[in-house]
Amino acid sequence: MACKELECPATDLPMTSLPESRPVCSAALCLRHEMVSWAFQVVAAAILLQTLFFKFTGAPESRFIFTTLGIEPWGRIGTGVAELIAAGLLLYRPWSVFGGLMASGLMAGAIFSHLTRLGIEVQGDGGLLFGLAVTVFGSGLIVAWLRRQQLPAWILARVGADRFL
Repeated sequence: MACKELECPATDLPMTSLPESRPVCSAALCLRHEMVSWAFQVVAAAILLQTLFFKFTGAPESRFIFTTLGIEPWGRIGTGVAELIAAGLLLYRPWSVFGGLMASGLMAGAIFSHLTRLGIEVQGDGGLLFGLAVTVFGSGLIVAWLRRQQLPAWILARVGADRFL
């Protein structure tokens, strides 16, 4: 694949105007945006991976949440598997845009559950789980936006987002 103009896809600025520019193909990010993306990818993946212990071991807090939602145990296990996949995609650079979208989608469901059935605070956690869900949701969206050039053109055209490239 031949390189197009040396510009950062996240800003459309010529990469030579950025102090940490390096020659890359058009789907890659300039060093600054690459570092920002990786920071959000690691934060989101770390949170997702940390919560897997509680889901897969059947911790009382997890069982309470998924029982309240009426989807214990299969919802807990299925959500855990989906979060494991999202974390893996976030940490695999060629697929990180899909990991960001998947993580944000999963957390949209978690946020919706907190706002409608669970409440912000669950079993006296001070809103920690809700805050972690919001953090992963935002991180995933930032990763997806910064790495939007990785999305296949047919997906972007199908949803009308190709004008944002």
